Amino acid sequence: MTDTVLDRFLRYVVIDTQSDPKSSAQPSTEKQKDLGRILVQELLALGLSDAHLDEHGNIYATIPANTDKPVPVICFCSHMDTAPDFTGTNVKPQIVSNYRGGDIRLTGDTNQVIRVESHPQLKNQIGHDIVTTDGTTLLGADDKAGIAEIMTAAATLLANPDIRHGTIKILFTTDEEIGRGADKVDLDKLGARFAYTLDGSTVGEIENETFSADGVEIDITGVAMHPGYAKGKMENAIKIASDIVARLPRDITPEATEGKQGFIHPTNVSGTMESAHIGLIIRDFTDEALVEKE
Repeated sequence: MTDTVLDRFLRYVVIDTQSDPKSSAQPSTEKQKDLGRILVQELLALGLSDAHLDEHGNIYATIPANTDKPVPVICFCSHMDTAPDFTGTNVKPQIVSNYRGGDIRLTGDTNQVIRVESHPQLKNQIGHDIVTTDGTTLLGADDKAGIAEIMTAAATLLANPDIRHGTIKILFTTDEEIGRGADKVDLDKLGARFAYTLDGSTVGEIENETFSADGVEIDITGVAMHPGYAKGKMENAIKIASDIVARLPRDITPEATEGKQGFIHPTNVSGTMESAHIGLIIRDFTDEALVEKE
């Protein structure tokens, strides 16, 4: 049990745990349980005898209190799935040791470059080791970094009983990337008063609130025919989809908003003359404003 947080992270990211928004099952993909079973075994090996995987793929475990002082039960939480936007199969993590600054060209696809201009936070990482994908897959740091942090924290607390703490619950969930998973968490079984999700971006950063989120799917049925006969008859679904996107307000988009301003954000468009599809996400800090944007 001498693994570092990096050892754990590199072990977890090579396990494919992509979720699937088209699946009605929960978890949406059985392969999320592949990581889940490994995590349960590691938690049991640490001495957390109640660690288990439930039927929905969520993992629960308890670090017992080692103080008589009455303190609230807290929970540390992360999710196991990775985003469905790009493949998470055959992940090859790369380590940039003692980063000296500058752009990072990825080795598996040299057309992929992490540029300082686009990612200015790299300037704060000089002298640190950086883990990246090789450019051909997702890395899966969202949120296997959080899992590695929690597992390492658990090992540290158990190995150092002089660090006094109350009861700490560990929760690893599924399907976060597709807006599900947490809805199947048994809060009574979890038994925590407060929970902290380790899914942020910067050391020392704490987010104490978040937006409400929804998705919108628009399906368009056109009238397709040979362009030679199309006068007054054709309804081109591609052009209809383009018109819808073009008419979206330009001042409530991710690139034009900040703070507690909500937005409407098209994430994918596909189609032919006879049918087209637009996928959008909507975000806001009040339910009323979310409904208005819908």
